[in-house]
Amino acid sequence: MLMPHPATLRRLVEEYESLKSYEGEQSDPQATRRAQDLAYTLCVSTGTRDVRQALEAARRQLAAAQATVTAELCAGPAREGRGVRHCS
Repeated sequence: MLMPHPATLRRLVEEYESLKSYEGEQSDPQATRRAQDLAYTLCVSTGTRDVRQALEAARRQLAAAQATVTAELCAGPAREGRGVRHCS
């Protein structure tokens, strides 16, 4: 399965959650349609069939991507003039 770039996935999750919050406050057909489109895209992007599962999978993927970046930063050599890295 293809994995979406973390920045793209994060944007999809944030926009979906923002629209769902907005939808709860007002009845806007355009916002509803956009939320449906985002839900579909999240499901396709995460290989799920339900938006709740898609959001859970997206959050797991984002957490794993962040852990990878953090590990790479901590494992890399210290930059000149910045001393030794301390990661916990």
